[in-house]
Amino acid sequence: MDNLTPRKIVEELDKYIVGQHKAKKAVAIALRNRWRRQQLTGELKDEVLPKNIIMIGPTGVGKTEIAKRLARLSQAPFIKVEASKFTEVGYVGRDVESMIRDLTGLAVSIVKAEHTEKVQEKAQALAEEKILDILLPAPKYNRRPAPADTNITGEEKDQYKETREKLREQLREGKLDSRYIDLDVREKVVPFGVISNIGMEELEINLKEMMGSLMPERQKRKKVKIPEAKKIIANEEATKLIDMDNVIKEAIERTEQNGIVFIDEIDKIASKGQSYGPDVSREGVQRDLLPIVEGSTVSTKNGPVRTDHILFIAAGAFHATKPSDLIPELQGRFPIRVELDALGKNEFLRILQEPKNALIKQYIALLETEGVIIKFRDDSIKEIAGIAAEVNEKTENIGARRLHTVLEKLLEDISFEAPDRKNGELVINAKYVKEKLADIVKDEDLSRYIL
Repeated sequence: MDNLTPRKIVEELDKYIVGQHKAKKAVAIALRNRWRRQQLTGELKDEVLPKNIIMIGPTGVGKTEIAKRLARLSQAPFIKVEASKFTEVGYVGRDVESMIRDLTGLAVSIVKAEHTEKVQEKAQALAEEKILDILLPAPKYNRRPAPADTNITGEEKDQYKETREKLREQLREGKLDSRYIDLDVREKVVPFGVISNIGMEELEINLKEMMGSLMPERQKRKKVKIPEAKKIIANEEATKLIDMDNVIKEAIERTEQNGIVFIDEIDKIASKGQSYGPDVSREGVQRDLLPIVEGSTVSTKNGPVRTDHILFIAAGAFHATKPSDLIPELQGRFPIRVELDALGKNEFLRILQEPKNALIKQYIALLETEGVIIKFRDDSIKEIAGIAAEVNEKTENIGARRLHTVLEKLLEDISFEAPDRKNGELVINAKYVKEKLADIVKDEDLSRYIL
């Protein structure tokens, strides 16, 4: 984070997202402000709160992608939730605090994976020794002292060590990979589902975990190949080597200080102040969200988590409503608002070619795995961009997602026949694009159905 200046953050986002400079600038400043706060000391550090953001723009313009890339850049725990799902079940829907529990669970997984990586070398070495013990059981002199030990000669000891080292060499070279060994695998007895009501899945998971921890582990003998056995043993050894108390402590701290929650479709819970119908439920969800965004303590299975410094990024199209339709208290908790631009032909042209993960590059790489080399002429890319923009105008505007549907339809036959066209080379030009998609573009009803 020391080197991630706002300018560099925007440069990194530019590698994957075309345009939307205002939104990129806003999230870059918000991320840098986190780093700045962490450099402060004393009481002032706790007083500086994150400047939450609302992104306003139609679907498919890059709102989610910006938030995801931002989290990846900062290596922060990140979760995306749809605000509308909280209104789907019952009166106000699923427990809104579940987003913080999910975020904390994700942080625990991330930190555990990092700690596991640190002890992986030691775990692999221990796994190797255990497999060698199974392949070549230690003679009596290596076990607990027994009267028979006196009969073991020095020559036999040397012979055992030599054989063991030969086996170790073969194991490392992969010469024993096809062999099977008997392995005792620990299994936890997990109870079957105890709750079936919709919206109660989290309670069921917690009950299962609680009951599962009360039940003893059982060992089951399995016949597995040596590479799989090594993986199983290494995972068991790594779990023993890491301190889960430290993992949970670090995960909670990372959630509280660096967590990012992306609340999509926030416009779906904006209400126009009616005291009946769905607006009541929507306003209920807003009021449930408010304490979490303002800063409160949420109980999770890993311990209490404070939400004061979690960064919340909300997004919505706001076609039928406006940000001002949100309750005033919630509006005040999202002081930064950025409007994202709708995408047209020129933006589509850039999206197809410029980003590191550009769609054209993806399809070329996918078909190359089948030995089929595809080359897109410049005129074909312009034609694809033009058709995507035209279909968006005639039908529902789904932004850059339209490029996925257009390209999938365009390359449908090639993808289907690719395994039979080994070492083939195909050139896609504007004529081919027109032939494949002309009828769909002309017929609006067909276009709605297919694209």
